[in-house]
Amino acid sequence: MTTAGASAHVIVTRPARDAQRWVQQLQQNGFSAEAFPLIEIAPADDPADVQALARAWQRLSDYAAYLFVSGNAVTYFFKGKEALDQQLWAQAAINSIADKSPGLRCMAPGPGTVAALRAVGVPAGQIDAPAADAQQFDSEALWDTVGRRDWRGRRVLIVRGASAASDAGAAAPSAGRDWIAQQWRAAGAQVDFVGVYQRRAPALTQAQAERARAAGADGSVWLFSSSEAVANLASLPSLAGTDWSGARAVATHPRIVDAVRAAGWGVVVASRPALQDISATLRSIESLYP
Repeated sequence: MTTAGASAHVIVTRPARDAQRWVQQLQQNGFSAEAFPLIEIAPADDPADVQALARAWQRLSDYAAYLFVSGNAVTYFFKGKEALDQQLWAQAAINSIADKSPGLRCMAPGPGTVAALRAVGVPAGQIDAPAADAQQFDSEALWDTVGRRDWRGRRVLIVRGASAASDAGAAAPSAGRDWIAQQWRAAGAQVDFVGVYQRRAPALTQAQAERARAAGADGSVWLFSSSEAVANLASLPSLAGTDWSGARAVATHPRIVDAVRAAGWGVVVASRPALQDISATLRSIESLYP
């Protein structure tokens, strides 16, 4: 069943698993949509990262909070863990409470990460995240929720991914993580990091490159939820020289809007990152930018 006004074809650029979920949700809302992942996700394979992850599991109760930057951070942190490890996680929470701390907290920048934490068995009462009606789901919104707590002498572990790219554009997604780490340090906390997965640009087939060029000129609307996806698209040799001035996009954060515009896109519209808001923005594009 097609919803009135939902005629834009949507190109979803999130990593493959997330992209497919968003495609299904958009289709349920009446849109034609396809997945075009611009970030590949793989387990961290650097020996230092692997060892750091093992140490984190051995020292769970040393930390007052774990910030998982994405659903992938949750997936790869808990990947392969058996019931014993789940029990260790629960015991660490008990130990931290007995130590007169607020209890081991799991922190998430948005609802997708919250859902991933719930899926691996973390109780809802142990999770902190921005309010459901927050304007953005990001580090700043999370800090609005947790920043007033007493963090003096506490330790925080940020569970994240690492990018294979080194250019400034690809580094932009870490800006929020660095910002919240600075807030914690200023509040008296010790902040550690562990990388549990890696992000990298995809290698497009000739057919995929042709599809991307066509979608930049046929009225499709690209959905960007990461500045790194924009940087990856711009860096792909198979798309070098592509004119994006006729392309349309929805971006889910002001920093991403800036990145898409800098890449030369003709129409870029900001949207709050919730599905209902993205759907409304997509419909508005059809009337504002036919």
